[in-house]
Amino acid sequence: MLRFFLTFVVLQLTLFGINMLGVVQQHVVLPWTALLARGCAGLVTLFDASAAAAGKVLWNTVSGFGVSIEPGCNGIEACIVLFAAVMAFPSTWRHKLVGLGVGFVAVQGLNVVRVISLFYLGQWSTTAFNFAHEYLWQALIMLDVLIVWLLWVRAGDRAAGLATAPASAG
Repeated sequence: MLRFFLTFVVLQLTLFGINMLGVVQQHVVLPWTALLARGCAGLVTLFDASAAAAGKVLWNTVSGFGVSIEPGCNGIEACIVLFAAVMAFPSTWRHKLVGLGVGFVAVQGLNVVRVISLFYLGQWSTTAFNFAHEYLWQALIMLDVLIVWLLWVRAGDRAAGLATAPASAG
């Protein structure tokens, strides 16, 4: 358990440090955030033609309201926490890759829901937007990371149990 914890902390510190580098921000984080904004705008325009994206901003072309997807809101930090937890936990490389892939999709999928919900909440109520942005969604995204990781650990335990279970003579 101590090895897991120390590896988890070191991986997070390393990855968050790398994430803060200017070159990573310019060539990975900002393009990812702009892609997220465009993806959210694309989904919203299926139901509401007034949505558009410009850089990292999802905005309403009629009202002028927009949400700027800032660091911490693009899902990268949550994925770093999940990546560190998966990589620190003892498991096969195949199982780790599955966990990283499924986890990335789960975290980013929920983050799309988050951005779109904040886009609409902000147009409806500043108070509701502020509460959802600062408290509710922060907790839900981290809860998503925890649940995905726990499900991944459980799936690994089941797979290991099946691999070591004696065959029944039937």
